[in-house]
Amino acid sequence: MVEEKLLVPIDQYLKAGIHIGTKFRTKYMDNFIYKSRPDGLYVLNLQKIDERIGIAAKFLSKYEPQDIMIVCRRENGWKPVKAFGKVTGVRVFAGRYPPGILTNKDLEDFIEIKVLVVVDAWPDRNAINDAIKVGVPVVALCDTNNQTNNIDLVIPCNNKGKKALGILFHILATHYLRERGTLPRDKELDVPVDDFTEQ
Repeated sequence: MVEEKLLVPIDQYLKAGIHIGTKFRTKYMDNFIYKSRPDGLYVLNLQKIDERIGIAAKFLSKYEPQDIMIVCRRENGWKPVKAFGKVTGVRVFAGRYPPGILTNKDLEDFIEIKVLVVVDAWPDRNAINDAIKVGVPVVALCDTNNQTNNIDLVIPCNNKGKKALGILFHILATHYLRERGTLPRDKELDVPVDDFTEQ
């Protein structure tokens, strides 16, 4: 693996366990799985994870922050998505997604978005279903056990681990802001990875 081409040094990915999957695999995720470990856990391909984070940052950078919404039902992702929202201005729902806010114009909290990001396609499926109804593209973090139908852009990763989610959203925030031109390419985010990570 050519380290220079990665968005962050390989050891940061490895320490965060961003590549460690589950004991289950779906046919949808086969292309992203590198191997299975002796303990039965599937391991995701680090290069593909890194590549997809870069693709997602470029794709999201075409949208204004207020046109993007991130939904995260899983508690381990609340701190990372809130930190991402804070540094980028993107709208975040950490916890229960309020059903119908994308589809029902009569609701007081109705919002229009142009792209949806979900942390896990299964617990966040209500948001995905609403996005499909209104024709909004869906970007999803997917582990080895996820199905990827109804998802436009898959980011393969450990979407359950605190450290994995912390580093992923830190990298995504950095590169989203760089692509938008609000963070110089030679500068790092002034918010450390720890601020994105549940302890």
